[in-house]
Amino acid sequence: MAIIRFGTDGWRGLIARDFTFDNVALCAQGVASYLHKEGRAGDGLVVGYDTRFASREFAGLVAEVMAGNGIVTFLSDRAAPTPVVSYNILHHKAAGAAIITASHNPALWNGFKYKPDYAGSASPEVTARLEQEIERAETDGVSSMPLHKAGDEGLVQIIDPTPPYLEQIARLVDIEAISGAGLSIVVDAMHGAGAGYLRSILPQSRDRSMVFEINGERNPAFPGMERPEPIAANLASLSHTVVEKGADVGIAFDGDADRVGIIDEKGTFITTLEAFALLALYLLEIKEDKGALVKSLTSTSMVYRLGEIYDVPVFETAVGFKYICPIMLRENALMGGEESGGYGFRGHIPERDGILSGLLLLEYMAKTGKRPSELMEHLFEVVGPHHYQRRDISFPPEDRESLQSKLESGDLNEVAGMPVVSADSIDGRRFKFSSNVWLLVRFSGTEPLLRIYAEAESPKKVGQLLDGAEAFLGL
Repeated sequence: MAIIRFGTDGWRGLIARDFTFDNVALCAQGVASYLHKEGRAGDGLVVGYDTRFASREFAGLVAEVMAGNGIVTFLSDRAAPTPVVSYNILHHKAAGAAIITASHNPALWNGFKYKPDYAGSASPEVTARLEQEIERAETDGVSSMPLHKAGDEGLVQIIDPTPPYLEQIARLVDIEAISGAGLSIVVDAMHGAGAGYLRSILPQSRDRSMVFEINGERNPAFPGMERPEPIAANLASLSHTVVEKGADVGIAFDGDADRVGIIDEKGTFITTLEAFALLALYLLEIKEDKGALVKSLTSTSMVYRLGEIYDVPVFETAVGFKYICPIMLRENALMGGEESGGYGFRGHIPERDGILSGLLLLEYMAKTGKRPSELMEHLFEVVGPHHYQRRDISFPPEDRESLQSKLESGDLNEVAGMPVVSADSIDGRRFKFSSNVWLLVRFSGTEPLLRIYAEAESPKKVGQLLDGAEAFLGL
């Protein structure tokens, strides 16, 4: 039996080895027991799933376990993005949601996310409770009821999660302004759950289709990409299509569409840190909203500069929306974001939403009449030049301990002539060289990867920092 532990966002495992029907049933029983002990079992649970192999069947099993525990399930009738499923928690006034998804992980993985009643990532306190209940379920067993019987008894209600979400989006985004701008948009759905959403939200213009989608068909193998993650390495097709069609922008979603990737009109990838700063600048400068900004420590120092310019507080957390979400709720924050390309916004759910993020960028373009490269020029005029890159390095499992030891005991004094000003171990090992220059090394919370991050005022310095970290670790 696999040891089930919730990482940065949920529990994930290799299908058939760790992520099995037996283990998913244990997860579901743990959630059911937790809801009963919290006195929330009567409020029901939303259950959703993505386009991965057997995700629908795993979700059905979760519904069966909930029914066996007397908990009503609002079971999605189709694969749906994580933010869509999460919003349905609020719509149905449910106790939470269980979502079968491995987000951006490779095709052989699947996962189990739990979202509490506030429709955001579960806090470490909640996931610790869930892990305890899952361990008890291994001893006490799992209660379940066949899906057809649960349906007959009203314990499983099949729902279309999309309409409530689209109504919410219409309240948050000026769809009319976007459609009136005559933008040409290419969307890369990465064969994931976000396929079709922008086309359904944005009306077609009189003379041409406003949205052209690639990789919109379900394919659990995610061909042509190591993983369905909207980063530069995976977006060559999107970049080529944007240039070929003379489009204004390219927008990509990860497997469950809670992350976004942006390609400008020239086919150039806008980094996730730049996208965070762009969206924050739009809210602060054009929409003239005020409120705290919340960032993970791997995200951009440009947010600090925007906080200074627009006189709003900035809060920094460890990596993961399970840390960002509580601060967003506590501070009624304007925006929260992380390096992965996940951004959340006030007035919605305290959770990453790639679809809303993409629409807000389109709204920014529509309101200003500027294309993405022009928006980037304006951003750097405001905050100064910032460049960023992340390297993901696979390693044999047996090397993890030695790498961990180097991170914990070793230290860097300088890289490429740049002296280290300070260092911390909030999440991994971070080295600061100046207010805008930093280097971070940490283990992924969801995959067997070592991630190295760097931000500086030039691409050359970023490369030097990344090379220095690899040399430091002997990689």
